[in-house]
Amino acid sequence: MLHSLVPLVIIRSIPHFCLQYDQVLSVLRLEWINGPDMSGLHTSSQQLLGLIRMLQVRHLLIDMNTVPDLSLADQVWLGDHWMPELVTLTLERLVLVIDSFRVHNQLAIDALHDLVQPGIRFDAQYFTDSEAALHWLTDGSRRLPALAAEWDARHRLAR
Repeated sequence: MLHSLVPLVIIRSIPHFCLQYDQVLSVLRLEWINGPDMSGLHTSSQQLLGLIRMLQVRHLLIDMNTVPDLSLADQVWLGDHWMPELVTLTLERLVLVIDSFRVHNQLAIDALHDLVQPGIRFDAQYFTDSEAALHWLTDGSRRLPALAAEWDARHRLAR
């Protein structure tokens, strides 16, 4: 089957994010890699929406554990610009991975979710760990070990 030959891809073309894409599963996974500097959030997030739209991603995992506390200005921008576009995408499932101790961002995400909730046409879930989130997103696909191995090697691949 040709689909088994499609490689997994780590994408670094969007500043401030490290992304992993699996075409077969239509899964895009991302994490913030710019540390505490949030100055590029708006530009990179707009580019991210374009990539999701171009790839026709159906399953999206956003790791919020690497995102610094969102400022009020960033929350307003996300609510006014990013979230309304996100809900127009062809997503079927969205997972936000966030630890329970990240209370500030959890509350911000809850408020943003409530803001666009009437327009959400996909299943959105919270998980505290990426492994369980990917298992749910992919219905326990046999591709998970390869996804995990590539993701674990992402920092070595950047060198």
